[in-house]
Amino acid sequence: QVQLVESGGGLVQAGGSLRLSCAASGRTFSSCIMGWFRQAPGKEREFVAAISRSGGNTVYADSVKGRFTISRDNAKNTVWVQMNSLKPEDTAAYYCAAAFSLSTTSVATRSAEYGYWGQGTQVTISS
Repeated sequence: QVQLVESGGGLVQAGGSLRLSCAASGRTFSSCIMGWFRQAPGKEREFVAAISRSGGNTVYADSVKGRFTISRDNAKNTVWVQMNSLKPEDTAAYYCAAAFSLSTTSVATRSAEYGYWGQGTQVTISS
């Protein structure tokens, strides 16, 4: 079992930055691929970014590439996503997710690959 708690959401102006955090319970964090997803009102949940167990591999949605950075600290059981140059279209509820993996280098981009989810944190970008 992995429990995930996101924090760091809020209201910022376009062009601003936010850093979301996701704290995981248990001793299995280092066994998980970690991902961030988001869901805007009336839209399907979409992939944002993911990081491998080792932290050595990352993958991003095209819409956030170059603006968002995912990172993790296995000693702190925490994953972050640094979001810069925010746009109104980034407005959404952001969810942290975990997927157990035998590979230390794999990443996952499909929500179906993730078995554990946080409750989400709201990010609102004003124009």
